[in-house]
Amino acid sequence: MAEAGGADQLANLQLDEATGEKVSKSELKRRDKQRALEAKKKEKAAAAPVKPKPEKIASAEEEESQLTPNQYFEIRSGKIQKLRQSKAPNPYPHKFQVTTDLREFLPRYESLKTGEHLKDVEVRLGGRIYTKRVSGTKLVFYDIRAEGVKIQVMCQAQEAVGDVPFEQQHEHLRRGDIIGIVGYPGRTAPRNRPDGELSIFAREIILLTPCLHQIPSEHYGFKDQEQRYRQRYLDLIMNDNSRNVFLTRSKMITYIRRYFDERDFVEVETPMMNAIAGGATAKPFVTHHNDLDMNLFMRVAPELYLKMLIVGGLERVYELGRLFRNEGIDLTHNPEFTTCEFYMAYADVYDIMDITEDLVSGLVKHATGSYQTTFHTQTGEEYQVNWEKPWKRIDMMGALEEACGEKFPPGEELHTTETNQFLKRILKKMNVECTPPQTNARMLDKLVGEFIEETCVNPTFITGHPQMMSPLAKYHRDRPGLCERFEAFVCKKEIVNAYTELNDPFDQRLRFEEQARQKDQGDDEAQMIDENFCTSLEYGLPPTGGWGMGIDRLVMFLTDNYSIKEVLTFPFMKDEPNHGKDKKTAAEVVGIKPEVEEGI
Repeated sequence: MAEAGGADQLANLQLDEATGEKVSKSELKRRDKQRALEAKKKEKAAAAPVKPKPEKIASAEEEESQLTPNQYFEIRSGKIQKLRQSKAPNPYPHKFQVTTDLREFLPRYESLKTGEHLKDVEVRLGGRIYTKRVSGTKLVFYDIRAEGVKIQVMCQAQEAVGDVPFEQQHEHLRRGDIIGIVGYPGRTAPRNRPDGELSIFAREIILLTPCLHQIPSEHYGFKDQEQRYRQRYLDLIMNDNSRNVFLTRSKMITYIRRYFDERDFVEVETPMMNAIAGGATAKPFVTHHNDLDMNLFMRVAPELYLKMLIVGGLERVYELGRLFRNEGIDLTHNPEFTTCEFYMAYADVYDIMDITEDLVSGLVKHATGSYQTTFHTQTGEEYQVNWEKPWKRIDMMGALEEACGEKFPPGEELHTTETNQFLKRILKKMNVECTPPQTNARMLDKLVGEFIEETCVNPTFITGHPQMMSPLAKYHRDRPGLCERFEAFVCKKEIVNAYTELNDPFDQRLRFEEQARQKDQGDDEAQMIDENFCTSLEYGLPPTGGWGMGIDRLVMFLTDNYSIKEVLTFPFMKDEPNHGKDKKTAAEVVGIKPEVEEGI
């Protein structure tokens, strides 16, 4: 019976053609009804007009990012001009009281926990906007920098105070603007990660100075080398490394000053313009004094003036300052550069060597935290430099004889015509080129550069120079024809030149006359006779040690920069052809005309 009942039930089932299933009559009816309803819905949806998807409205900042730099500049200048006229707000206020140093803010509040706020602590900070992120109409984030430090600023509408509504506080602000922030410290509590970011929660944002130009994006940065030198201000805005180079430079100069001040040296200033270009073997710049109708030379060295001060009784003097030499521009030479020179009565070249080792090694430790530094050349060579004293010492003539495989003439004959012929033969033998004029001093200098300087990676003293290469140095007490002089080299480049000073007025006159003879041979860098200096020696210069160091080159080595342009705030650059001829200023863009000023 049970089997018969099951067969009857199967016989009463209906076929659902849509699915191929056997179902009861009532179930099939229900399914057909459901399908009919769904079909009607599809018909209705197909007949209805297609609703356009709501487009995402781009922010003003996003739209402006599509503009060319010139378009951005013109539009931004126009908007700021309107603010200048309406003063709502004044885009160039006179004063904003800053009470917070961002360098101290970060370590002081780093311990704040996620979501913790210090609403009773007022922060007043000025800084430049690097990024702006808008999240709706009531929340804006900024990344700002001040004193080389970066911080996030969180701005919420419910926190806003002041006379200017929240939206108006932020609608005019763009990347590059300098703003004043009034707020309190805290740490954000984001939903998507457990640790929040230390931030300033702003109650008020004030535009202090607008930036009229697009600044480069942080992603692409500002890397064009030539433009970085020409627009050093933008380089410093965008590149922390450039900022750190100049901070290191300042740290080094401060150390040098302190070193000499603590040893009873007197810092002095000597003339920048001279009737005689003396004190160094270099080609000078010429300028003209209109009232006196006379040509003057920009100084190539302060040496002669500093020694005249020693004659006058200032027994320890030093000067940090600019020199000007009308010579080639390359990776290690700029027409104007900074040196430090000091002169010390009753000291000789050996005392000065000791001071050099002590000063420079201590300076390196102070500036970098170690005696070991790394330097990379333009070609990618890496030098590991150990600045710790004592330094290696090389005798010039002995090293040249070893390199060339020949005995050189004795010191007292190095200035002769016979030696001139000998040096020309040596140059040819060693395949070294020396451009005219081929004076003995220039040819020897070429050989030294080729065979001795190239070995000096760690700090090295080269000593025993011929007298005719050193017109202001005292003759060697034991080696005729040589003088008591040394040059210090690092990474194959000279950083220091020093000697026991020549204080014999009879000998000094002869040396100057030899320099005059070299000048007649065509050596533009030879020194002229300075009669006033010669006269001062006749009053008596005590035994004295003198020293000069190039600041720029030392900064290069300690900051790992092979180009001198990287360590000068504004290096000398050639004029750009047609630069600025078609470029309008902000005032010209908005039609401001210059006002007539009455002379006083």
